[in-house]
Amino acid sequence: MELKEGLSYTASVSVSDKNSARAVGSGGLDVFGTPSMVALMELSAMTAVAPYLPDGNDTVGVEVNIAHIRATPLGETVTATATLTKIDGRKLDFDVAANDSQGEIGRGTHARFIVDREKFMGKLRK
Repeated sequence: MELKEGLSYTASVSVSDKNSARAVGSGGLDVFGTPSMVALMELSAMTAVAPYLPDGNDTVGVEVNIAHIRATPLGETVTATATLTKIDGRKLDFDVAANDSQGEIGRGTHARFIVDREKFMGKLRK
């Protein structure tokens, strides 16, 4: 299995009190929170490439450029798809999009870096 452009993954979540704007501190309304949408997009990107990484490696998010276009009420299901568009050494670029039953709710780009888990965590402990 090879890490290559075009890899994609779609993750989904039910919108609930736990991932609402009110719960995650990004607003006072009971709608899907922007940070929750970004997290779902990151999960999709991470999962898309995880099986293709060398043992002991992982990815970390380094950049997010997202537009949250429309609100999603509690009870809906949101899906987020990430597609790997560019590989530049250890940097991975993705197109990301989120949808609910009414259509697109968000889109943008996301970048991740491939890291060696032990080295990365070791730098934090110093």
